[in-house]
Amino acid sequence: MKGAVFIALNQMVEEQIGLDSWESLLSTVKPASQGIYISVEDYPDEELFSLVTTLSEFANIPMETLVESFGSYLFDVLNSKYPIFSQQQATFFEFLESIDGVIHKEVKKLYESANLPTLDCERIDDYTMKMVYTSPRKLCLLAEGLIRGAARYYQVEYQLTHPVCMHKGSDHCELYITVQ
Repeated sequence: MKGAVFIALNQMVEEQIGLDSWESLLSTVKPASQGIYISVEDYPDEELFSLVTTLSEFANIPMETLVESFGSYLFDVLNSKYPIFSQQQATFFEFLESIDGVIHKEVKKLYESANLPTLDCERIDDYTMKMVYTSPRKLCLLAEGLIRGAARYYQVEYQLTHPVCMHKGSDHCELYITVQ
């Protein structure tokens, strides 16, 4: 996992819970990195998962809620650093469709080692999109949060259902996004 993700988690915890919470989290987890992250470096996925699991326990926030909230926060962080991607897409659905073919392609150019999910988008009709999410990391809830952040950016009201999920034994997730 890229250090940029860890840095964003650090920022979220400090802003929303407090600097002391981040320090306590590091003291408890004792990550190999010692909590020192460089945005372009790779860190073990297990380090992020340990931090999030422990944070969930510390803050008494259900894991699903925490991961989804982090995804929304991460969208804002990434969009502030790379606004070109959202600025190039006129609509929420166009942005979602551009993630795999445009954004992930650019990320791979910069970071060959980036381990990105696969997102296949299919428009069902003018109001509904099916997104098939596939990743060995099974961070579909993070994807849900990123979608929420994008919807907020595009000022779109939406509903999301997640009837097929890797956490329930499938080899992929299916997210249905309906705009209002």
